[in-house]
Amino acid sequence: MPAPDPSHSLDPDPLGRERAHLAASRSALRAMREDAQALDIRDVTANWVNAAVLGAQIEERIKSLADLSHTPLFFGRLDYLHVVGADRAEGAEGERFYIGRRHVHDTDGDPMVIDWRAPVSQPFYRASKKDPLDVGLRRRFGYTGGELTAYEDEHLSDPTEISPHTSKLLQAEIERPRVGPMRDIVATIQPEQDEIVRSGLSGSVCVQGGPGTGKTAVGLHRVAYLLYAHRDRLARTGTLVIGPNKSFLHYIEQVLPALGELEVKQATVDDLVAVHGTVRGTDEADTAVIKGDARMAEVLRRALRSHVTVPAEPVVVVRGSRRWRIPAYEVEEIVGELLARDIRYGAAHDALPQRIAHAVLVRMEEAGEAPDDRVQDAVARNPAVKAAVKAVWPAVDPAKLVLRLLSDADFLAEHAEGLLSEEEQKRILWAKPARSVKSAKWSAADVVLLDEAADLIARTHSLGHVVLDEAQDLSPMQYRAVGRRCTTGSATVLGDLAQGTTPWATASWAEALRHLGKPEAAVEELTAGFRVPRDVIAYASRLLPSISPGLAPVSSVRESAGALAVRRVDAATALTEAVVSACAEALRHEGSTGLIAADARVPELAAALTAAGHAYLSPGEETTAESRLTLVPASLAKGLEYDYVVLDEPAAVVSGEPDERTGLRRLYVALTRAVSGLTVVHAAPLPPALG
Repeated sequence: MPAPDPSHSLDPDPLGRERAHLAASRSALRAMREDAQALDIRDVTANWVNAAVLGAQIEERIKSLADLSHTPLFFGRLDYLHVVGADRAEGAEGERFYIGRRHVHDTDGDPMVIDWRAPVSQPFYRASKKDPLDVGLRRRFGYTGGELTAYEDEHLSDPTEISPHTSKLLQAEIERPRVGPMRDIVATIQPEQDEIVRSGLSGSVCVQGGPGTGKTAVGLHRVAYLLYAHRDRLARTGTLVIGPNKSFLHYIEQVLPALGELEVKQATVDDLVAVHGTVRGTDEADTAVIKGDARMAEVLRRALRSHVTVPAEPVVVVRGSRRWRIPAYEVEEIVGELLARDIRYGAAHDALPQRIAHAVLVRMEEAGEAPDDRVQDAVARNPAVKAAVKAVWPAVDPAKLVLRLLSDADFLAEHAEGLLSEEEQKRILWAKPARSVKSAKWSAADVVLLDEAADLIARTHSLGHVVLDEAQDLSPMQYRAVGRRCTTGSATVLGDLAQGTTPWATASWAEALRHLGKPEAAVEELTAGFRVPRDVIAYASRLLPSISPGLAPVSSVRESAGALAVRRVDAATALTEAVVSACAEALRHEGSTGLIAADARVPELAAALTAAGHAYLSPGEETTAESRLTLVPASLAKGLEYDYVVLDEPAAVVSGEPDERTGLRRLYVALTRAVSGLTVVHAAPLPPALG
């Protein structure tokens, strides 16, 4: 039991008092929810459109006020020494604030729990002995299930009190075994993480973070903070979280709802571009690298503009008994002006008839007529004008444009000259051209080209904020696809250069941000690890000189004796049995277990687990207390984590990739998924870097 709070030394039961405040806060939250449920829209508006909108808002409000029994309403407390400034919160001297996931107030409107994102809550994460930020006492609470069971105090203004290097409750929360989807880290945010979380909406941020540094959680909490600080603006413009695959998105999907944010969309890059075509084909790695190169954007631009031709005939518009003639050279000048403005192809196509019509109206006015806007619109729709526009600036379908580039060697050569070599052009041409757009077997890289072409014709809708996770694996063309979704908004880019496992993985964040259209983004580096044990991250970091020279290794603050075991079996035939045995051993511990293996090894291991009576899940399926083992192909391990990991045959993970560096990066990912213990089982020799 912690020492009694000196500020309440006469209180015989401080823990009981805190439990009473928790119970009262839950009661107040319940009352807030009941008040929302009792609202009658008919008392507010009779307009059915407004009623529908208001009804949806009330429903969202009711959902956000749900009381999750196993999620504490508050996790900390701040006792200020003086009156808190009016720009932060109103209060009397020595006022106390309970810090939690959402705001809760009593029937008089007085706060019982303060939202962690509020300015008054910030010192909970940043106050220290050196800079107490006017905080006298910081209290952390410990919970078992939903029950408050402990507290821990720091008297930040007391120079005689020696603070522990690490809070035991904080460490216990970080190391708590996890079953189910990813949790929020709102109770454990560190000062360097908090600075990124609370950075402004106007600027973009790139976070380089090694395994266990919390970069994904930081990105998600930044979204939650921005929605709190700029709710009206982001409600209009929208927010989006982009992850590498569906398994990853399923793993993180409960974090924002737990923080009361229910409206943030989630997608993969493939989801973003899927509107343009269905992926039914595949590319060789070197072909996909060329298609994903930023040079393809200029190839597409040239190919699209090639459809614009110099007018050969004048435009003659007949209205009544009068004929109005616009000579070819004047139409050519109009076309030249539109090209020089470099606006979207489709926008110029729509502007051209209006520009020609304006030239006609000038002649009408010179002849003494007084045409108005209706006359100009009528002239723009004149058959002669329509025919001229069709001949000079025809409409272009993006899918047909890309289809022709990938099917017609002469067309590609004309527009790739000086950009792609002859060999590169041969690599991206289809061996068997599709007969039509509908029959085309688009690859994932092709569909990104379709998205680029579509944006050249009509501007892509921009969102207010986009979070891009595992960003190191994107190609330049994929960065462009994401970037055009936030041209007028900002971005949070998250990744680790050492975990780039695609042939087109980015070499530097400066290059990636340039392709994204955010070259001015601040690059922050997280090097303090909180989840992966020190021995495990140190073992994995032996690979860094080979996979990402110059990148600082993660320095883990977590010590866990016996967290790493490397076991060699004498014969390959005994490997699978040893792996199944290691899984059984891991399952004796509390928490989740992940068996990670090269993709080619998964079927054999699946059969062996079934034969041994071990039920297992696939990545993306939610672990439960009854089902805690997940069989994970190495290609899907990125971004996931498990309390205990059994890694099958590292050499097979490396050899399963197109080249050694990519294979070693895939191995680095697999080695760093464990947050309590890692067991490596192998028959083949380990990669030399691990020796």
